[in-house]
Amino acid sequence: MSTSIRYQQITEGSTVFFAPEQKNKDKGPGKKQGLPFYNPAMELNRDFSIVVVQWLLSTGQRKHFSLLDGLAATGVRGLRFSNELSGSFDVIINDWSEESFFVMQKNVKEKSLKNIRCENQNLNSLLLEEKFDYIDVDPFGSPVSFVDAAMKSIRHQGVLAVSATDTAGLCGVYPKVCLRRYAAHPLHGPIMHEVGLRILLGFVAREAAKHEVGIQPILSYKTDHYMRLYVQIHRNIPSANKTAKRIQPISKKDVYPFKDEPGFIGPLWTGSLHDKKIIKMLKGIGERKTVGTKKKMMKLFSLFEEESEAPLFYYTTNELGSLLRCSPPKLEELWETFHQHDLPIFRTQFDPTGFKTPASFDEVKTLFVKSCKNSEWNYV
Repeated sequence: MSTSIRYQQITEGSTVFFAPEQKNKDKGPGKKQGLPFYNPAMELNRDFSIVVVQWLLSTGQRKHFSLLDGLAATGVRGLRFSNELSGSFDVIINDWSEESFFVMQKNVKEKSLKNIRCENQNLNSLLLEEKFDYIDVDPFGSPVSFVDAAMKSIRHQGVLAVSATDTAGLCGVYPKVCLRRYAAHPLHGPIMHEVGLRILLGFVAREAAKHEVGIQPILSYKTDHYMRLYVQIHRNIPSANKTAKRIQPISKKDVYPFKDEPGFIGPLWTGSLHDKKIIKMLKGIGERKTVGTKKKMMKLFSLFEEESEAPLFYYTTNELGSLLRCSPPKLEELWETFHQHDLPIFRTQFDPTGFKTPASFDEVKTLFVKSCKNSEWNYV
């Protein structure tokens, strides 16, 4: 059966590889078709991993690193690691699909790569057999069944990367699914993407803490049809205690101060989504790498850098305009007003009309109305 696969040659980054021809070429999460699936919509995901792993190889204390792409499909991420990264490392690309294993072996053979090993195992079994400095868990759906084993397998100061495409559950469309998988209450509303991302990060943090492991988020984001996070692992009890303290439920009244909603969301991660110092280093690496999504990636890095110092959750100008019955101001006007009053204001990755601020809700209302152009005429 595998010998009858029809291939297409693809270039991503600076790597040329083979992937089975796809019937469905639309962008998005894709559909399982019985063959190893190459999704061009996930190129940004892989570009980020190139930059993060290069940072790990350049700054880590180990002489030699072991990298794992645990759900590799065509093996493109691992092939790119081998071809585009510099340093001393080995790569394992694994998938429990026999068709995927066949395609991965073909790609490794065609490229004559010496530092890649192909495996055809259940990911949890492989994670319990070996230790790694970088583990990538990028499933079709939820990652929850793999994170526990990954925490046992990842080395001290290693990096764990996790993707989730079950965003409907994390964003509150299916709250029972979120509660069942992540043991957390989601929120379906304007800030649902940040809540969902923090629920995912909180789940990973809980899985770490129960093994007396702490995590340090490097970068976390929601884009297109998935959520993605990178965390550095610290195997010591003080780090585990620090991590556990950052996993908390939050009252809905604190999330929406203008609504009297009962109940709570989470538990979720209440710390920063990114590490500002590391983001600055990643930006420099990204500028030097050949990646197809560089423009979008660098824009996101700038947002992550700004967002790393911001508080939880955000307002949107449309939401506040509707609440206060005035036309939303331009973001430039809002920024100028906040700065005139010496109040911090931050952009956010989650909404182009969104902003974060530590200011009180009364201060936000006052400055928002003041920012509205001809606000006295814009009430409706």
